[in-house]
Amino acid sequence: MAWFMLIIAGLFEVGFTTCLSKAKETSGTESILWIVGFFVSLTASMFLLYKATQTLPMGTAYAVWTGIGAVGTVLMGIIFFKEPVFFWRMFFIFLLIGSIIGLKFVSSSE
Repeated sequence: MAWFMLIIAGLFEVGFTTCLSKAKETSGTESILWIVGFFVSLTASMFLLYKATQTLPMGTAYAVWTGIGAVGTVLMGIIFFKEPVFFWRMFFIFLLIGSIIGLKFVSSSE
């Protein structure tokens, strides 16, 4: 269950970084709604990370959480914000994914 919460926490991290980018691009009420989404996602992400660290080692949980956030945010940037895609960028994204999977396999909890 802790790993599931950690993955969802990482996805909420992607949500709050995406909301932050969208708030920057908009104005008025739309910007305020993106900022509200940012705070909701941030709160959910931190709470789920906290719950996951009650079972998983802090170092492992934090590394996986930031890895999911980093990979997800880069993919959101590529898909929705038309950020560049090139070999080395994708190479290191896949290296991060491999590291996240590796941490799951070598973790002694759950």
